[in-house]
Amino acid sequence: MSAHPAAPAREAFLAAYDEALSRWPLPVEALTVPTPFGATRVNACGPRGGRPLVLLHGGGATATCWSATAAGLAGAGHRLLAVDLVGDPGRSTLDRPRLAGLPDLLGWLDAVLDGLDVPAADLAGHSYGGWIALRYALRAPARIRRLALLDPTRCFAGYRARYLLRALPLLLPPRRAAKARGYLDWESGGTGLDPAWRELYALGYAGFPAARPVTGPRPGATELRALTAPTLVLLAERSRTHDARAVAARARRALPDASVAVLPDASHHTLLTAHPDEVTRRLTAFLAPGHP
Repeated sequence: MSAHPAAPAREAFLAAYDEALSRWPLPVEALTVPTPFGATRVNACGPRGGRPLVLLHGGGATATCWSATAAGLAGAGHRLLAVDLVGDPGRSTLDRPRLAGLPDLLGWLDAVLDGLDVPAADLAGHSYGGWIALRYALRAPARIRRLALLDPTRCFAGYRARYLLRALPLLLPPRRAAKARGYLDWESGGTGLDPAWRELYALGYAGFPAARPVTGPRPGATELRALTAPTLVLLAERSRTHDARAVAARARRALPDASVAVLPDASHHTLLTAHPDEVTRRLTAFLAPGHP
């Protein structure tokens, strides 16, 4: 056993991660995809011949966050490819101290799709994963058929100042699970979180060293006008990361052809777990062949 002080928490996290996957509504095929940046874990499920749907989670959430929507999406004929972000808590590994900015991050996703033999896919991202998804769709339009952004951060607006005051301390020591639990409970209002996922998030926060995520500016108006993929933007009305109504208005102005909706009674972190039927319904309708 490693003498690193985070080792027990990391081992507890990995056990909880595997337990979470064992409770998925469908059998999961655990894939390891080699990339120039390290081995990437992809949890695949749904029909092998189905239309590929790549899922990118938010910071610290792991690919397990999609469990509540997996059955509905796979039942609509999608082959789900839920990716653990490189450099984040999860079963992906980063073979260098950190990614050197946005080009590395997008190059990593290129390598993942190449390793999966997926030349083009639908792409959905939640939170930070939404920012990555949007940036990738702008960089590699030929590889993205449809784009779904679920309460995405830093795509159309910045963070609320009050949210930053709560979230930024998560990047600072000491890294204790209780700090992560308190943050999640504050953002969600203490309701709607899956207890097992809440604990997994907290264990990942405590068990992995602090890593500064790759960030960058929001896409500008000119960049967004160049977006070619049909786009869905689903926002959580009670999200504390930003003003959902204001973000919706900005998204409609920036992407007049996009489908934009605000889901009532959802917070940023409960969107996928407390409202899976509504999220799944909207996603499957948007991703269906022939949808405008």
